[in-house]
Amino acid sequence: MNIVYCGDNQMTNGLTISVLSLIKHTRSQLNIFIITSDYQVNNHHYKSIDQYSISKLDQLVKTVNQNSHVIQIDISEIFTRNLPVANLQTIFTPNCMLRLYLDLIPQLPSKLLYLDTDIICHQDFTELYNQDIDGHELLGVLDHYGKWVFHNQLHTFDYINSGMLLLNMTEIKKTDLFQRCREMCTDHKMFMPDQSAINKLSQSKLIVDHRFNEQHKLSNDTVFQHFTTSFRFYPWIHTQTVKPWQIDEVHQTLNIHEYDDIFAEYKKLNV
Repeated sequence: MNIVYCGDNQMTNGLTISVLSLIKHTRSQLNIFIITSDYQVNNHHYKSIDQYSISKLDQLVKTVNQNSHVIQIDISEIFTRNLPVANLQTIFTPNCMLRLYLDLIPQLPSKLLYLDTDIICHQDFTELYNQDIDGHELLGVLDHYGKWVFHNQLHTFDYINSGMLLLNMTEIKKTDLFQRCREMCTDHKMFMPDQSAINKLSQSKLIVDHRFNEQHKLSNDTVFQHFTTSFRFYPWIHTQTVKPWQIDEVHQTLNIHEYDDIFAEYKKLNV
């Protein structure tokens, strides 16, 4: 199975936990591609994820399947040549937009499962990966909050969360989806740039059950849990953000202990 993550050296903790969760739930061969970039926006320097971290992850996945591998692909030149200039200073890191450059990387396979690094695998994801997406650009899950606010079709929920996407790169190249998304991110400032562009411009997407990208509450049938920002109404209305690498907060604030074995392995690797 072909997996892709995107980001810089600040994502190493989340990436490690996410990869640990993958190899817990499958012994299949995993081809994991890490798309990264080194660039500077004003005084902030975003650095590529280092090769040492990649080597550690490569050794890790091989403990489950010798044919698995983790490969770093640095697209610094591609990214800086095609900067999404209108959205470089949003509240989200520009690295979230690296997924919109996948069509410019010739060595990537035609079918890819994209995951954000704040996603933990809760059970075997083979059923998701084996979904037939022929004739479709991508497959995703409705955004827990955004589906109520954003619609391309007035009476239909169709706004997906871009943290988990099963991508058909052949179809995406045929429709120029990512190229058009990059152009939109260059010209129009948006709150959630890449997610907004994908939802606005995708011509053919499949929407599957929320258990494949659970953004609200962990359930027994959850496949991927996505640690997104949520709204809380007690004792006052506020937002709450807890990420997987904030282990004490996962335990105390979210009262989640299902991943303690993964967290234990993560701590061993970071000693």
